[in-house]
Amino acid sequence: MAALVLFGGGGDLAMRMLLPSLYFLEHDGLLPDDLKIIGAARSDESRDEYVQKVRASVEGKAKADDAWSADAWARMEKRLDYLAVDATSAESLKPLKDKVGAGECTSFLAVSPSLYARIVTAMRAAGLAEPGDRVVLEKPVGRDLQTFSEIDDAVSDAFAEHQVFRIDHYLGKETVQNLIALRFGNTIFEPLWNNLSIDHVQITVGETVGVGDRWPYYDEYGALKDMLQNHMLQLLCLVAMEPPSDLDPDSVRNEKVKVLRSLRRITPEEADRVTVRGQYVAGESEGKPVPGYDDERGLDSDTETFVAIRADIDNWRWAGVPFFMRTGKRLPEKRTEIVIQFKELPHSIFDNDRGQVTANRLVIELQPEEDISLSVMNKRPGLDQRMQLQPIRMSLSWGQDGKDGKPPRRRIAYERLLLDALNGDSTLFVRRDEAEQAWKWVDEVSQAWADGGVKPIEYAPGSWGPKEADYLLERSGREWNTKNG
Repeated sequence: MAALVLFGGGGDLAMRMLLPSLYFLEHDGLLPDDLKIIGAARSDESRDEYVQKVRASVEGKAKADDAWSADAWARMEKRLDYLAVDATSAESLKPLKDKVGAGECTSFLAVSPSLYARIVTAMRAAGLAEPGDRVVLEKPVGRDLQTFSEIDDAVSDAFAEHQVFRIDHYLGKETVQNLIALRFGNTIFEPLWNNLSIDHVQITVGETVGVGDRWPYYDEYGALKDMLQNHMLQLLCLVAMEPPSDLDPDSVRNEKVKVLRSLRRITPEEADRVTVRGQYVAGESEGKPVPGYDDERGLDSDTETFVAIRADIDNWRWAGVPFFMRTGKRLPEKRTEIVIQFKELPHSIFDNDRGQVTANRLVIELQPEEDISLSVMNKRPGLDQRMQLQPIRMSLSWGQDGKDGKPPRRRIAYERLLLDALNGDSTLFVRRDEAEQAWKWVDEVSQAWADGGVKPIEYAPGSWGPKEADYLLERSGREWNTKNG
């Protein structure tokens, strides 16, 4: 019998994401028949109390998606168990090993990464790191390359690399996976996916919320390490990587590592030209007054809540194509998107009075909705003697041709990743050398800021960050794909 152990099984991540994901997998009949799910946490509560807490968390999400089923819940309830443990103590974990039994065990560490080293060491001593077992780690691991290496060395002492699944939930999103299908499953895109046809790429992760009471965590990371180091560099790799020889996990991850190794180093001399740091001040967001970051923290701070960077990939495919990334808190929209901006026509046969010809643009939206769309020029309908042009937006998302019926439920990203971890498929997880290369590049950015004296620039809530972020593109005649603000 196989087991899935959720360390931190009563915490926010488990209750908000992991257990609802497991319920949806149960509802769809995708969980292994013999799988048992064991919550493990410090809270001293009974199995029945834990099961009731899980049901309260799961039922609301399931009903909102019209997916609540008494039969599905009854099946999941039979799988559930709970044990109060000190996960850093091998002695405390021995009863957990007894519950797991002799079958394969997948352990998800839904706890602070600062505890990973102590937990995996205790797991190994308690027999929870056997050759057939797996461990899932939530990113970001560490605060820089050094702390990542220290934590991951302890993980490597307990588990072989093929047993370690470093999770980035962005890679579980349907649209992110569809990017791979779009690129490598269609002959119309891959021949154009290079510096001959693409002008630049934009990656935006915008959030309307502030940091709030999360500032003790955020103050250690800032926007650069919290969002760009893991989520945004992962998206950049999927856009920029070379075609893998196949979909074997290592084939895909080898190509992602090559991209990270090709990122041009950002030096102190260039930091002001290719990066922007920002920090929101007090103001108004979504019609309400909001405090500044320093107000939330209670002290002045140089932590950035916004970052924009121009990244250059020094290889044949992408030479001369800038990748612009921006992310921040207190922005006007909650939006995550990738924009592939194609080059202008080398010569237009259409006069300006026929309508402005705009370059093609592929937009991959991850939130608030998941969608892929392509902007193209088309003739405006009518019998005008002079042909008039207009841009149209073609959706490439599922079911847009009107013939596929009701679109499938929008899955939680963790559903795919949990299922892959249980099946031992590491394609959508991050390998150690990949994480090391990402940290190395980000550490160089941090060092360039320190050496160059680059401080955060204040920006108003509800704006798209400091105006210097616009200048980052305007210097080369480009602009952000900004709908509002």
